[in-house]
Amino acid sequence: RKFYSLMRKFHLTKDFFQENNVALLNHPVCSPDLNPIENVWGWMAREVYKNGRQFQTVDALCEAIFTTWSNVPTMLLETLASSMYKRIFEVINNNGGPTHY
Repeated sequence: RKFYSLMRKFHLTKDFFQENNVALLNHPVCSPDLNPIENVWGWMAREVYKNGRQFQTVDALCEAIFTTWSNVPTMLLETLASSMYKRIFEVINNNGGPTHY
C-alpha cells in the first residue's frame, strides 16, 4: 500500500513539473555525485566526530549534530552549488558512471 501511495505522489509531482514547464535532468536514481548534500553530510560527520570525539548520550550527539548543522559554512554550500555544472558534465562524460565527486 505504501508503494502505491509513493507512486501516486511521484506522478502528481511529475505532472506538476510538466504543467509548469519545469525542466528535469535525467540522471541515475542513486547518484551521490549529483547530490551535493552527500558532501555536506560527510563534512558534518567529520566535524561532529573531530579529534575522535565520542558521545555519552543521544542528547549530546543530537546537540552536536544540530550545532554543526547551524554552522555549515556558507562558502562550502556555495562551492558545492557552483560545482554542479562540472558534476553534471563529468557524469555525462562517464556515461553515468562514478566521478571524482
